[in-house]
Amino acid sequence: MNSTLIEVTERIRERSAKLRGDYLARIAQLNNRQRGFERMGCANVAHAVAALPSNDKLRIVAEKGPHLGIVTAYNDMLSAHQPYEGYPAQIRAEAHRLGATVQVAGGVPAMCDGVTQGLPGMELSLFSRDTIAMSTAIALTHDVFDAALLLGICDKIVPGLLIGALHFGHLPCVFVPAGPMSSGISNSEKAKVRELYAQGKVGRDELLASESAAYHGAGTCTFYGTANSNQMLLEAMGLHVPGSAFVHPHDDLRGALTREAVATALNISGRVPGHAAKPIGQLVDERCIVNAMAALLATGGSTNHLIHWVAVARSAGILINWTDFSDLSAVVPLLARVYPNGSADVNQFQAAGGPGFVIRELLDAGLMHEDVVSVAGDSLRPYAFVPRAVGQGGEVRREPLAAESGDDGVVRTAAAPFSATGGLKLLAGNLGRAVIKVSAVPEDRHTIEAPCRVFTTQEAMLAAFKNGELERDVVVVVRFQGPHANGMPELHKLTPPLAVVQGKGFKVALVTDGRMSGASGKVPAAIHVSPEALAGGPLARLRDGDVVRVCALTGALSALVDDAEWAAREVAKLDPAEADVNAHGLGRELFAGMRRNVLSAEEGAVTWL
Repeated sequence: MNSTLIEVTERIRERSAKLRGDYLARIAQLNNRQRGFERMGCANVAHAVAALPSNDKLRIVAEKGPHLGIVTAYNDMLSAHQPYEGYPAQIRAEAHRLGATVQVAGGVPAMCDGVTQGLPGMELSLFSRDTIAMSTAIALTHDVFDAALLLGICDKIVPGLLIGALHFGHLPCVFVPAGPMSSGISNSEKAKVRELYAQGKVGRDELLASESAAYHGAGTCTFYGTANSNQMLLEAMGLHVPGSAFVHPHDDLRGALTREAVATALNISGRVPGHAAKPIGQLVDERCIVNAMAALLATGGSTNHLIHWVAVARSAGILINWTDFSDLSAVVPLLARVYPNGSADVNQFQAAGGPGFVIRELLDAGLMHEDVVSVAGDSLRPYAFVPRAVGQGGEVRREPLAAESGDDGVVRTAAAPFSATGGLKLLAGNLGRAVIKVSAVPEDRHTIEAPCRVFTTQEAMLAAFKNGELERDVVVVVRFQGPHANGMPELHKLTPPLAVVQGKGFKVALVTDGRMSGASGKVPAAIHVSPEALAGGPLARLRDGDVVRVCALTGALSALVDDAEWAAREVAKLDPAEADVNAHGLGRELFAGMRRNVLSAEEGAVTWL
């Protein structure tokens, strides 16, 4: 085992000892209760089963058979979640075949960041995670289930479902993915059209045609952003059936994997002879969380997870921080290049070896904990295989992966990685703490030092770009974009214009207390700056023209301003009119309490503490 991996795991365990101990004690207490239907009053039971067929009522009440709950994020606004429409019927049929019953416990909201990108709805996006967590809790609070199947894929949905499930840590849970859409136009071609549009060289019709050729059918978007990073992390945590992340929704194998998920949920429910119960709160321990962090770093995954997985870990009584990520990044090699960290999409990633190849390489290199309990067994090793075919009896067959990558331009071995480090850096200085992902940034751009231009909205920055005001070496600062200010929206509309300026030979960087997700690409971006400007963070001291240094090599995030002058500067305030815009319209009023109470990005932007 790698010594840094061990050291980080141990310090997380020590840091979390009291919180984790209390959490496990609550799980043990809940596990000592009678089964749900046995401890309920007759009226409660009658309400719970009123709408079920008589045979199901008989199985539940008289035969006391296993009973599964489904929490689904189905809607057909999200291409990734549209296939879930038929999943309850599939799951119910397989459960019946295995002698169990199923109820849809509840649905959770699921918004598409692609639809709301750059629009007011994006200001609800981050908070939708905790709303989903609360919705999961409401669904499971009927408290009659022996295990749960969680149906979700995209950006905030998986973290929200996982946070909610971990607050029911006594309950065994299996996540059920639906797979990516088929490949459309190449990601590099899509990015090129976006940059041309930003320069005014193509119009809306050309841009819409390009985007429609990229996002064109059922399934998850095929770039390696937050949604697909979610799937990689669930594999690394052992919460899927092995190898199920990136199988197409309409592949026969997908149906077999969904049926296997039902059998797996039953096997870990504690209701099947010869199989022990596996509560999700016990599975998700310090080693499991570190495995997720290693998988994120090895694949150049979404920086959103430096927020989400802090919250996920906290839900299991585990305390992690950005220093833990940064220290692991120094020893975990980059094994995958998937857009925006390369040209391939997730279908090419899957064909080249996918999650199984990465997990095998990390396990063999001592960069993951193998001795963890998963939904599939008592180690992580089953996740180093790949499902290839369905047997005559409908079972999934798994095969070992080849020793070498199917495409070493997409996936590589730990012995010959793309980079010796994970490409994620912690930045710190008189501007606060931030993270930067440099796995796609050219090496000559890892250090940027230039005068800054300060904005309080991305619209103002876009207007300055169109007016030619950024045609120089510049550090673009977009502040008042943190969770307190406006819900910390993603700022992807900034990427194409910044890429254009960088493409003209200028030194460019972005510094923001907002989010940039997994798609910040080739422009160096110091993101999630904490504390945020609205909370009096040092970004609020910056003035136009201050020289700012962003250095991924030394980890510096600094304004090169005399210390005395810096300390004496008045902290800028958000214009009341702008604050009012962020607080009203399109449902934003309903999230005022979350904006007031949310913790910092490094604390997971948690709203429930």
